[in-house]
Amino acid sequence: MIEVVASMARGPVFLAGELMECLITFTNPMSHLSTSASSEMLAWASAQIHCQFHASESRVALPAQGNKQDVQAESDTVLIPSRGERGQCVLDTPPKILFCDLRLDPGESKTYSYSEIVPIDGPPSFRGQAVKYVYKLTIGCQRVNSPIKLLRVPFRVLVLQGMPDPPFPQDEEVSPSNPFLEEEEASRRDARPLERALDMLMVTTSRRCPHMFNITNMRGKVAKFCIFKTVYRLGEDIIGTFNFSEGDIPCLQYSVSLQNEEEIQKEYQRRSGQAVSVTGHGRHMESCLHTASSHFSLPIPLNVTPGFSTDIVILRWRLHFEFVTAREPMEPPTVLQNQSEVTVWSGAEHVDVDTFSWDLPIKVLPTNPALASYMSHFTGTNSINI
Repeated sequence: MIEVVASMARGPVFLAGELMECLITFTNPMSHLSTSASSEMLAWASAQIHCQFHASESRVALPAQGNKQDVQAESDTVLIPSRGERGQCVLDTPPKILFCDLRLDPGESKTYSYSEIVPIDGPPSFRGQAVKYVYKLTIGCQRVNSPIKLLRVPFRVLVLQGMPDPPFPQDEEVSPSNPFLEEEEASRRDARPLERALDMLMVTTSRRCPHMFNITNMRGKVAKFCIFKTVYRLGEDIIGTFNFSEGDIPCLQYSVSLQNEEEIQKEYQRRSGQAVSVTGHGRHMESCLHTASSHFSLPIPLNVTPGFSTDIVILRWRLHFEFVTAREPMEPPTVLQNQSEVTVWSGAEHVDVDTFSWDLPIKVLPTNPALASYMSHFTGTNSINI
């Protein structure tokens, strides 16, 4: 028996275009003191990244793919990373050979490093109501005259979409290179695209420009709403304020929900005019009668998918507001200046109300993948015995 362990040291979340590194260790767990101990042999091992796409048949109408063979013969030496997986493989990288003819004595282990650039032209990881995109690193191993064994390590990919272009080209550095530090400079060049992307992300989401909105219904003005920006990173708090003192209509209650909209592109919709799927990720509700001002704070979870679009699906983000207003003016309780006793004010037993809602589109962008790794349900580690 040989134990195979794959571990992504930096974490299971990556930006598209980032270098992914994984250490793969092969161990013969038998003790050399055991009487039945013997050397173990592996013919070969290789690894590659692939992305699986799965769609709900009741919501997505995909073109016919024809009869594709998804069967791998036991004697076949060709690695098919998506073998046994649901859906279609929409993206894969070329396989990289880790070794050929590996011999492990009892108690011996060998570690190999796999590195690959996460494809920049692929979709992000996403688990929606109609569409799913799942990324995995697949390691294939085979003994001589034995079936291929697959070890899969799921990971998450964040894609920067909707970012402005950099104001000037940054392909090369002007500073002279040091011939004695070639390895260090090479590693810096590998990290440079990630650093530029994160810098641009920070600049884009750090700009504050207050947006003011007058909230009105058919009877008049309800409140003034202020939000400080409309572009956010994963993990940020969305903060907004209401000013009810300028309103003409009493507001009894309001709620704010963070939602995403999953819309299938028209050419792939199962039914014409198909409804958009809406998913909530947090809600703030407050009673605000006779309140001059109020505010809310909604955190954006680190484990949700930022907005993106592909040929099949579009994911957008919004704030959904709901207001409950009175149809008639409501006088606030009065307290006399010289009153010494405690006064209890009871609200009206019956109030005629109106309800209305409003949606405010916002942009949600990725964050630093190292930060997102802390809240990932992936571990970045997996193992198998062959």
